[in-house]
Amino acid sequence: MKHSKSRELLDELRTVFAGRSPVLDAILPPILFLLVNGLAGFQAAMWSALALSVVIAAMRIIQKQPLTYALAGVGSVAVAIGIVWFLGRSEGFFLPGLISGSMTLLLTVVSLVIRRPIVAWTSYFARRWPLDWYWHPQVRPAYSEVTIAWAVFFAARLFLQYSVFQSEDVTLLAVTNLITGWPATILLLVLTYLYGTWRLTKLQGPSVEEFRNGTPSPWQSQQRGF
Repeated sequence: MKHSKSRELLDELRTVFAGRSPVLDAILPPILFLLVNGLAGFQAAMWSALALSVVIAAMRIIQKQPLTYALAGVGSVAVAIGIVWFLGRSEGFFLPGLISGSMTLLLTVVSLVIRRPIVAWTSYFARRWPLDWYWHPQVRPAYSEVTIAWAVFFAARLFLQYSVFQSEDVTLLAVTNLITGWPATILLLVLTYLYGTWRLTKLQGPSVEEFRNGTPSPWQSQQRGF
């Protein structure tokens, strides 16, 4: 049972990330930055991260792979370097991350207020299930509850990153951003899936196929996928 659930989780993560390669594109430049910063200083680390981002983007072009995350990596590092030059403070390199984190938290909260939880939208874009299914009264609560958990996570991460940003410790800030970035996000996605699939079963709403086919209740509920 545990083995099958682990396999299911791996399959679902592949569904979410299929063809996008976001983790390596997003995580390798910060890792290189952290290593070079400790060995050769901030300036060398900053330009090394930018160079790696460009190399990753070039590899995506050569391999004819999606460029979204690679180009976003190049853009974010370039903007960060511009902020450093403008502010004259090395910790400004991490300011774009704080700004995007703030916007993500705001968007998450707004989605809850208008009763269109952001987790439902992320699932819709990844799976292309019928959008109206997510708003079914016996489906939406699961996505709303998980979105609340996401909001708490984003708020805690933003508070931690901002607190470290205020300390002006570049190395600690790099480590904090790295740990609270994709590693924490992947853990959040795993917990989201486990709770979400359990909650959909408890709500006893229609599965995606039952919704598409107009099957009357009682329903079997969505057994896999969230």
